[in-house]
Amino acid sequence: MPVRGPPLPRLLLDNVSCMRNAQIILRHVNVSIHDGGALVLTGTNGSGKTTFLRMMAGFCRPTAGQILWNGHDVSDSGVYHQYRLQLNWLSLKHAITDKLTVLENVQWFELLESKMGKSLPAVELMGLGRLANEKARMLSMGQRKRLQLARLIAIDRPIWLLDEPSIALDSDGVKLLEYIIAEHRKRGGIVIVATHLPIEIEDAMVLRLPPRFPRRMTLSDMLDRADMS
Repeated sequence: MPVRGPPLPRLLLDNVSCMRNAQIILRHVNVSIHDGGALVLTGTNGSGKTTFLRMMAGFCRPTAGQILWNGHDVSDSGVYHQYRLQLNWLSLKHAITDKLTVLENVQWFELLESKMGKSLPAVELMGLGRLANEKARMLSMGQRKRLQLARLIAIDRPIWLLDEPSIALDSDGVKLLEYIIAEHRKRGGIVIVATHLPIEIEDAMVLRLPPRFPRRMTLSDMLDRADMS
């Protein structure tokens, strides 16, 4: 009887490097993430945390190496079509429509997913139940972040890519964030978080990105500056 090997990681970064503006942002990154796993990206501003997330989302490609999902390269167009349906992206741009109510802002995205029934429980879980029928323009920055997180729960995709998810949250909001991350992982979900603020995520892998130094000024740069003066 053949012996089964260990399961393939759900996500695998195989010797991945990435360039932006003629600079190396990420160099020879090797990471494997199984169901229920978490990866925390830390580093100074400009170190490439958001670039890493964008690369994981398929918005930009590695300049070297591969990102594999279920053993398949996500840069392949046929694979990416399926892969992107697994992703739930939370960015600093909240994509909230002020003229809609709090609940409608979540229901709209849920409708796009052909799902129904999770919007109100998600809004209530994030402490916005009493504001569910208020226009979103009335929300504070912290409440807008909670609304983003409610949308994350309602859409319910397995891979979460979170860019600075705790910004603008108070201490209770951060605890809620930690709770929904833990619950998502219990169900086998994967979480990749870029943050410079402390978030408690049990047994998370931590990848600290080194600071990125300004590239050396070229003759073209100097000529451009001369034209501006």
